[in-house]
Amino acid sequence: MDLPVTERDIAQAEGYLAAGDYDGAAPLLERLVELAEEYIDAECRTADDVQYFSFADAFERLAYRRVERDPRRLVQVGAPFDRLYAALAFAYIVQQDYVSARNALAQAVRWNPMNCAYRLDLAELYRALDDVREWAALSHSVIERASDARSAARAYANLGEFFLDAHNALAASGCLRTARRLAAGDPRVTALAERMSAERPEAAEASDEEAAAELAAQGVDASPSADVAICLLMCASDAAQAGDRDEAARLTVRARGLVGEDACRALVQLIRESDAELAREQGAGAPAEGEEGADA
Repeated sequence: MDLPVTERDIAQAEGYLAAGDYDGAAPLLERLVELAEEYIDAECRTADDVQYFSFADAFERLAYRRVERDPRRLVQVGAPFDRLYAALAFAYIVQQDYVSARNALAQAVRWNPMNCAYRLDLAELYRALDDVREWAALSHSVIERASDARSAARAYANLGEFFLDAHNALAASGCLRTARRLAAGDPRVTALAERMSAERPEAAEASDEEAAAELAAQGVDASPSADVAICLLMCASDAAQAGDRDEAARLTVRARGLVGEDACRALVQLIRESDAELAREQGAGAPAEGEEGADA
């Protein structure tokens, strides 16, 4: 079955949304989703050994493999279905149909589980529908997947609010400290800081070690994923070798924003040592000149 929806079709619908033509966008998006789902049912059936995704780039695919440890064969579909469902969700949000928006955005996450903007927006929809626990769970899921500092900061700020509402000021303080390190000027981080100052100012007196220990007790890492930072740096190395210095710099800056300068430098060194070790192993395993035909 030929792919009935193209990236150009989706971009056209996104253009209607960007122009504020919501009446024109919604029926177009619904029709595109109908066509896409017919194709998905026929051609993209999930199995024990295969799964289909619409990752935006090679980094997202690599990060998914490393974070999720999914052993299945990953197949990239020929159209960005995640963008299609995300656009439909936005159209429903404009109509204040939050249940339909939630369902559409859940499909966007399914097609691109590494896009943390989808996860954070879906979390807000659950919050609007009074499902606070799912809001917190989705925010928590961002921490191990975030590939930029602002997304991670938003996730920590959400969890800080959740802990503050649950009267766990020490965990909330731990979230705030990490969020400030990542993106101190983000409005959500600022809002949490103001709440903490007004409601539980004594929490600021705890040490960083105490706050981090409480986060660990609650099952929350006190920093974003080093695995994601490693993936960013590996892709940066590939980009540099391919001569794309701008992309290499962009990916490196994202990694640095996530884990900090010192940790980023250590990870770069680790990657270089691993690459050198692999090169030595491959060199040792290669047949010497003239050996290849000896066993022929």
